[in-house]
Amino acid sequence: MVTIVFASNESLSSSLPGCKNTCGNVKIPFPFGISDSSIPNQGPCYLEHKFELICENDTKLLWGNVQVHNINILQGELEVSFFVSGYCGGENSNVPTLDTAVFRISSTENKFITVGCDSYGYLNSIYNEETYSTGCLTRCYGNRNQIENGTCSGIGCCQVDIPHMMRNISVQVSDFPNSTDSLGCSYSFVVKDGSYNFTVSHLDNFPYKMLPLILDWSVGKTCKEDEYACKKNSDCIDVDIDFGYQCKCKEGYEGNPYHPDGCIDIDECKTLNNTCISESHCRNTDGFYECFCPNGQSGNGTLEGGCHRRDIVTKVAIGSSAGLIVLFVAVSSLYLTYQKRKLIKLKQKFFQQNGGSILLQQLSTREDTSQSAQIFTEEELKKATKNYDESLIIGRGGFGTVFKGILPDNKIVAVKKSKIIDANQIEQFINEVVVLSQINHRNVVKLLGCCLETEVPSLVYEFVSNGTLFDFIQNCKDKANNPAWKTRLRIAAETAGALSYLHSAASIPIIHRDVKSTNILLDDNYTAKVSDFGASRLVPLDQTEIATMVQGTLGYLDPEYMQTHQLTEKSDVYSFGVVLAELLTGAKPLSFNRPEETISLAMHFLSCLKQDKLFDAIQVGIFNDENKKEIKEVSILAARCLRLRGDERPSMREVAMELDGIRLMEKHPWNDTEQNFEESQRLLHEASCSIYNETDDSYNPGYNGYDSLKDQPLIVLDDGR
Repeated sequence: MVTIVFASNESLSSSLPGCKNTCGNVKIPFPFGISDSSIPNQGPCYLEHKFELICENDTKLLWGNVQVHNINILQGELEVSFFVSGYCGGENSNVPTLDTAVFRISSTENKFITVGCDSYGYLNSIYNEETYSTGCLTRCYGNRNQIENGTCSGIGCCQVDIPHMMRNISVQVSDFPNSTDSLGCSYSFVVKDGSYNFTVSHLDNFPYKMLPLILDWSVGKTCKEDEYACKKNSDCIDVDIDFGYQCKCKEGYEGNPYHPDGCIDIDECKTLNNTCISESHCRNTDGFYECFCPNGQSGNGTLEGGCHRRDIVTKVAIGSSAGLIVLFVAVSSLYLTYQKRKLIKLKQKFFQQNGGSILLQQLSTREDTSQSAQIFTEEELKKATKNYDESLIIGRGGFGTVFKGILPDNKIVAVKKSKIIDANQIEQFINEVVVLSQINHRNVVKLLGCCLETEVPSLVYEFVSNGTLFDFIQNCKDKANNPAWKTRLRIAAETAGALSYLHSAASIPIIHRDVKSTNILLDDNYTAKVSDFGASRLVPLDQTEIATMVQGTLGYLDPEYMQTHQLTEKSDVYSFGVVLAELLTGAKPLSFNRPEETISLAMHFLSCLKQDKLFDAIQVGIFNDENKKEIKEVSILAARCLRLRGDERPSMREVAMELDGIRLMEKHPWNDTEQNFEESQRLLHEASCSIYNETDDSYNPGYNGYDSLKDQPLIVLDDGR
């Protein structure tokens, strides 16, 4: 049985002046509309083109080529008809599609249903060039005795909920090979919840070609950016809405919140929706009402309080009220004073808890105070970030959120508000703050200081304004005259120099542990800045490796580190090799949208080298006859960095020196002779074969071993942006 509602709420059906307000039995409330107003210079009858409707023969309302049965302003819903997908053999089938634009299939008001024996159905959604699917199956094995009318339990009929954010759908149904139920057909469809009632007879003769479904609609972009659609006496709501927002009349008002006239006041005194003794004791106000008592009487005029003659009780009540007010003010003042002192003590507690005294002691022993970390107060950072305004967020990640801030001296900084810190690692955290603040390298994001007055410390970094290397590579994709190989080579050399400095030239060696293109920032001159030391580890001077839980980003993780849990500086070398491969190919390090053999960029890159197809993998626009030799040299270096065994990889110092040498070769090409090609091929073959032939069963490219990364998506958190 199909139930269709043909009218919306009368009070919400208002259209614009001069605009058609009905088509057949369906009312057309603004922001929806048909064509332009009949009043000159009034403009279109709809808010945006996505709300434009067509009335066919004054009887059939269409949105595009889809019939509309009802428009719900209160819920932001559009009820339309959609085809049933049927399969009765290879040539007797159909796959209906519905292009919903920015509207989405309601996940609360619809169900996906498959009817048939030995049948399975799919509901596919394509959005942002990605496909999402759900579905269900039903099998009878030739026995229909257990099938019940009115239920979709999985035998003869099955149903599933609609996932959130499904758009641009297609429905497909088929049956299992060697089906035991050869007489019946299979059907799948999206339908408004409660609008379809299954019966066994539908297995042999399905009566519907179309059924109603519900689309969720919204307007604009976000409440903060755009409130033009919500008119007088209405609120903007964007909670649980993935795109745009909806408008709702304020409490005490009714009508169409999208209409230029806005929502109108409800007279609660006449609707009896009040708590007054009677209508004569009720006074309507804008958006509300008030109860009162006639002259000569006291009380509040409500059913509970009533009215009574004024007497001495009134005077006593007034005096008591005044006394209570004075007492309340006094108690409030004492309470506020107590709370202020409590807040000061709490800040002091957090300062000590977060290692403030240890940091002060460390800083006091430093001779060069100009390179020391600055200790910021909580108030300074709140003022710099406008009380951590969400509009100033420039990065989110598993370790915390990064805000853009402006200090009193107008210096722009990046404030990293962390989520959690291990109390057992406070001393190590302070040591790292002291060491990192003394790093003064032009290609490393500078740590300026920290704030220890909050439960979890905040870190303050220099601000780098021009995005990440990842953005730079992806934005240049498929462009003719790609910006240039020289810029990429310089960025690679600068990054290698920074990592070499961290490994060997810093006061205490530092292993970054999360080298990737999103952690390499670029300034306005495209100078590289290595950032995000949230996963970094200091290496004691008497050690070359550290045993740790595996942590990093899939696609960049060193396979040897994942197997042994032994962190060395060669783990950074492997990750840098992946970055070199990104610079050369323009491809992402890991993408499940690519064919299986090319999911991992490192594996695919080495495969191309092994098959002598290097220049087929190079990104379009950067390769030419002048830089052919340089690209080959960098490719060989990348292959050496990607060797499976860490002791066979070069150090970052060697990598930096080789890249500088290649850049000098570019500036002074006095040696034009080709490098021994057989030696190059041997290096490439060894590097690629070490990946393909030396791995064992314990190596899983999709495993990172770190629970916080496994339980939630890894979102890039760039300290300097």
